[in-house]
Amino acid sequence: MAGKKQRRKNKKTFRFQLSLAGIAGIGVVCFCLFLWMFLLGIWAGQTILLPAAGTSVHSGRARAGAPVQSLVPAGRKKPVRPAAG
Repeated sequence: MAGKKQRRKNKKTFRFQLSLAGIAGIGVVCFCLFLWMFLLGIWAGQTILLPAAGTSVHSGRARAGAPVQSLVPAGRKKPVRPAAG
């Protein structure tokens, strides 16, 4: 029985075929999705980076006639000494 050939198992192969119109349609859909994501990113970036309309931004300079606040504490604290050990 050495003359018998072994049969190979038939593997199922899948073919994915698209016409030119199908490829163009997928291209248009991908372009629209990427455009949407780009515009959504621009919108999110603008809302994060720019302040809200109701808030005001100050330059940090004191206004003329405004009271000056002192940042020095009223009482002096003792320096911390390392523990002897």
